[in-house]
Amino acid sequence: MKSILFFVLLLVSLAVEAQIETTKSPLTISGYAEVYYLYDFARPQDNTRPNFVYAFNRHHEVNLNLGYLKAAYDNGQLRGNVAFMTGTYANANLAAEPGVLRNILEANVGAKISQKHNLWIDAGIFASHIGFESAVGKDCWNLTRSLMADNSPYFESGAKITYTTDDGKWLVSGLVLNGWQRIQRVPGNSTPAFGHQITYKPTVRLTLNSSSFVGNDKPDSTRQMRYFYNFYGIFQATEKLGITFGFDVGAEQMAKKSSKYNWWYTPVVIVRLKTSEKTALAARAEYYSDANGVIISTNTPNGFWTWGYSLNFDYALSDNALWRVEARGFSSKDAIFGAVPTRQNQLLATSLSLSF
Repeated sequence: MKSILFFVLLLVSLAVEAQIETTKSPLTISGYAEVYYLYDFARPQDNTRPNFVYAFNRHHEVNLNLGYLKAAYDNGQLRGNVAFMTGTYANANLAAEPGVLRNILEANVGAKISQKHNLWIDAGIFASHIGFESAVGKDCWNLTRSLMADNSPYFESGAKITYTTDDGKWLVSGLVLNGWQRIQRVPGNSTPAFGHQITYKPTVRLTLNSSSFVGNDKPDSTRQMRYFYNFYGIFQATEKLGITFGFDVGAEQMAKKSSKYNWWYTPVVIVRLKTSEKTALAARAEYYSDANGVIISTNTPNGFWTWGYSLNFDYALSDNALWRVEARGFSSKDAIFGAVPTRQNQLLATSLSLSF
């Protein structure tokens, strides 16, 4: 922890010096914090919500989901990001990582490798190339994250090459990764994973994205190849009305060298209506099917077959402060919620975030 504080203080001092030297410094400092209170009507005994929830996962207590301090550098030829974090998000999502790595949100460097084209190579720890939701709540339409986001990678480590067209309409990226949401590989795993991302933005009102993951997230002795695909579209129908649709589908070998696969899939639709300059509503409907427990294990006859729905209200206290309230519910085929298992689950949550 002392080493983290030292680096944070160093980054702040460098930023101050850089701002003094020039008004167009390539180095910028930013920060974010989101505190929340959530009441889960299933009342989990240890105050931790079910194991398929990784963001906003503490019941009946005021807590910090995510807080970070970030330094970003970009001079047009070289770029890099370092961000240290804390909060219940970090505790849940990086539980498998050792020591200080659990406090790293981002740590990467990149170089532009073409003078004529926007072509970059980056390496390190990044936000995931999969999905439209991130760990940073202010960038998402809902207070809590979807089942899709919570059960696919939030982060990744490795290297990638990325090309963006001059008009910004196309982004194409190829990735070599250390695993499925891994900073360090699983012990006994010697195989790299791979991925792609293609993003198309023909207008400011439309974004289409295609992403994938191919790899093994187990030791070599029990290698089971995993194939995963994500697609989403973000449609800004009017200045006030936006619609997001996402779909994930994955398959993993039943056993090493098997020709049979266990499948899972999940669709989600979110509709957001900006009701005034400061307020917005967002409604979400989602479904997650993982009958064989590849991603979400329930140890029940039908596995994880669950519908989800939520309604969200946002109020912007200022340009950098956001207050949110959300009501959310789940309906499952098997009784998987609470100390005394039931098929239904409801929750109420509120959060307050500040960015700078």
